[in-house]
Amino acid sequence: MNIERLLRDNIKSIKAYSSARDEYKDASADMVFIDANENPFESTVNRYPDPQQTALKQRLSVLKGVEKSQILLGNGSDEVLDLIFRAFCEPKTDNVITLPPTYGMYKVLADLNAIDILSVVLESDFEPKVDEILKIQNSNSKLLFLCSPNNPTANSFNADKVERLIKGFKGIVVVDEAYIDFSTQKSWVSRLSEFPNLIVTQTLSKAYGLAGIRLGICYASEFIIRVLNKIKPPYNINQLTQIKALERLEALSDVKNEVQNILEQRNILRNALAPITFIKQIYPSDANFILAKVDDANLRYHQLIEKGIVVRNRTTQVLCENCLRFTVGTAEENNILIKILNQLS
Repeated sequence: MNIERLLRDNIKSIKAYSSARDEYKDASADMVFIDANENPFESTVNRYPDPQQTALKQRLSVLKGVEKSQILLGNGSDEVLDLIFRAFCEPKTDNVITLPPTYGMYKVLADLNAIDILSVVLESDFEPKVDEILKIQNSNSKLLFLCSPNNPTANSFNADKVERLIKGFKGIVVVDEAYIDFSTQKSWVSRLSEFPNLIVTQTLSKAYGLAGIRLGICYASEFIIRVLNKIKPPYNINQLTQIKALERLEALSDVKNEVQNILEQRNILRNALAPITFIKQIYPSDANFILAKVDDANLRYHQLIEKGIVVRNRTTQVLCENCLRFTVGTAEENNILIKILNQLS
């Protein structure tokens, strides 16, 4: 597949901004730095951060088994997704395909970038309708978003179906793996070399417990990463975020223990939800949350709010009528939730 033909014409010729730290990269060297109009007085953050986040990418490269040149970091996954829109989608001309119910930012970013959306609702079991998706694409279909494990349904898509979509879609397939660390499925990062039109996005907000630092990760071919690097803001990942992310990536045993605890609590929570009379269905989960159908989602949502518990009401989403989404909390939080649910009438 010729990926370059999918790019917007202005992106093909755009020249990236060259920052002071791009021109002289070794900010740790024993030099006098008077090139970037920084405040010279040491505060630990008075210098601009590494615009290419070299140390952080090196760590991720080792962990994920990909080259540093295949990694782009963003100010949250939302910035990564926005950059993908800007690189490949011509405003008021191109379209993207989404599979509702799914992550709401795909639509927000499409609207922001004046891009049409073609939607193919998932099957009743929350799997993609492969034939319908491939049939609906046209010459202006540039991006296909697959959120797996999916938000808000919590399931991972069948791998064979995902592969058919990657092979059959004539544009870029973005597999959003925000919840992959809780999944039994293998990440699509391991198959990047097979598919030039594949982009995989991940985050440190979920399993790594770093939602507050806003760090999203994009894995793709070297060509796609070069393109995205040309259009990203020069210092989009601040120094404090880079430091905190590296610290966490060096403490993987803690991360693994927390993930295991969440998975155990997910099973406990699921079993505790089952006998509650107004809960009508509990859907399978491959993420750190559970989607459950109740008798009246609006009623139960407000009852829980009154008791000091905030859940997510997803009843307005297609296929999710009267569904609530429960994030798996600590054992103490889950116990409080279950106790109050059993008290509701």
